[in-house]
Amino acid sequence: MAELLIVWHSRTGGARQMAEAAAEAGRAEATVTLLRARDAGPDDLLRADGYLFCAPENLASIAGEMKEFFDRCYYPVLGQIEGRAYAQMVCAGTDGENAARQTARIATGWRLREVQPPLIVCTHADSPEKILAEKTIPDRDLDRCREVGAALAAGLSMGVF
Repeated sequence: MAELLIVWHSRTGGARQMAEAAAEAGRAEATVTLLRARDAGPDDLLRADGYLFCAPENLASIAGEMKEFFDRCYYPVLGQIEGRAYAQMVCAGTDGENAARQTARIATGWRLREVQPPLIVCTHADSPEKILAEKTIPDRDLDRCREVGAALAAGLSMGVF
């Protein structure tokens, strides 16, 4: 059975909820490994057939812990995961585009194959109080995350990507 690795980071719960929803739906089609970015490493990337990266955008950038995951794993797997499928989900307060671009650049360096555009969920957190508050992702957005997880897992299992 194909293996989908979902690597996520979250401080306020939004990206965690998104990753868990994708994992739940993906398990119907593939083996899904759901790991916090701080716990994921090169061996996890090498073992998986495809990837879903999920993190918040912080200060118009990839969240630090997710960036640290990429920094720690980039060179140990370079040249060994080329052509594998990936998708990404961003939990953003207002935009999310820059974090998505940064993740896409890293994936390009790894020569991964983007199999769908980034899913950006906007929480409208535009003040310090809203940014730091625990997030609750609406069901309609969690359904979109489930669609990403199910589609990516199904594509891996069928050998489409």
